[in-house]
Amino acid sequence: MAGSGHGSGGPPLSSPHYRYLDLLFALLGAAAFLADLLADLWVASSYMQAGHCLWGGLVLALLCLSSLVMQFFSWAWYQTDDIEQDLPSGCCLALVHLLQLGYLYRCFRMLRVGWRVCRAETAPQQEQGYAVFLSHDISMLRLFETFLESTPQLTLALSIVLHTNKVELFQGLGICTAFLCVAWSLLDYHQSLRCFLLDKHELGLLSSTIYFLWNFLLICPRVLAVALFATLFPCYIGLHFLGIWAAMLLWVWLQGTAFMECPRWEWLYRATVAVILYFCWFNVVKGQTRQRSAIYHGFILVDSMLLVGSWLWYNAPLRERSYLLPVLLAALVCSVLGLLLRITYYKWLHPTLQTRCQASYDEVDTAEGLAGFRAGPAPAPVNRRMYQLSQNHFLVSLQAGQNWGNGVLDDMSL
Repeated sequence: MAGSGHGSGGPPLSSPHYRYLDLLFALLGAAAFLADLLADLWVASSYMQAGHCLWGGLVLALLCLSSLVMQFFSWAWYQTDDIEQDLPSGCCLALVHLLQLGYLYRCFRMLRVGWRVCRAETAPQQEQGYAVFLSHDISMLRLFETFLESTPQLTLALSIVLHTNKVELFQGLGICTAFLCVAWSLLDYHQSLRCFLLDKHELGLLSSTIYFLWNFLLICPRVLAVALFATLFPCYIGLHFLGIWAAMLLWVWLQGTAFMECPRWEWLYRATVAVILYFCWFNVVKGQTRQRSAIYHGFILVDSMLLVGSWLWYNAPLRERSYLLPVLLAALVCSVLGLLLRITYYKWLHPTLQTRCQASYDEVDTAEGLAGFRAGPAPAPVNRRMYQLSQNHFLVSLQAGQNWGNGVLDDMSL
């Protein structure tokens, strides 16, 4: 796969307009990242001061792991991108990332470029595209950070509450906020994918709400199941994670991903995606994914039920923790409702773009009522990483006998 830059062959892609609202969200995202960093350090120090060095060490370990992975991806993308916009030398970039400042540097560059674009009355297409280009990489890095740090820390916090059988006000608020932030990062990532589609297929209020809700409703039960098992068998939750992660890594490899420029770096991407798949669905290849999605959700549902079943069997009868019974029933309802909302979204609100088998990205067939990718008269910087993921999400192979329903293919591209 090419790095990132202008498309070659076919009509050049155009970029959406970068608005003040996008700039505001970028500023809030950078501020939220700093606030989250400070909160993690405060939580870790609080645990250690209370004598819980293991809990504090786990918080710091997850923070360090997430930061190292983010910095490597950021540095690797700088090495392969063929767009140079006042970048410092390679040594300076390497030093910035070694100091774990690569993500913040990207945020600063995006804010600076975005402010320049928003202030200009008629910003050139090149500048518009570059602002969107930067925002896409930040969205992807934020998604990685969410599932490498925030979601595991959320699981840890929930397991600590279940272990101590009490919850402080700040813990309850922190857990609820973390759940919302995880679902929001998925929504932000999905919005970045839709940037490559025509304006009429941009994420609206209804589709945004349903997309956010089904992610929220599916992630909550999964995190609860893992937290319950971690409370019961803290020594074995690591083995459980490694087993599921290895299975997901094998599954991703068998699908033949090609996200990174360097094949050696591709394995880090696959390993990161395997972590995401431990908690929620993530599509890595284009085509009809209904069967893959059904297999995945069935597997995760069975695994979560086994985790919860182990906890129930060990703690039966529920005397001291009887309050958890309605919580578990609510989690089951959330899972069913989340799956129903997911089917609803992909059935009626998800834009599906048809392409013939073996077609390249610039040979997409579009039809009335189907999604189409943006095209413009002048080339603009194209983030090929996100463009490929957008194809994975919205493209299906054209086959004879397929029916269309409500403007999308009846055969859902889940």
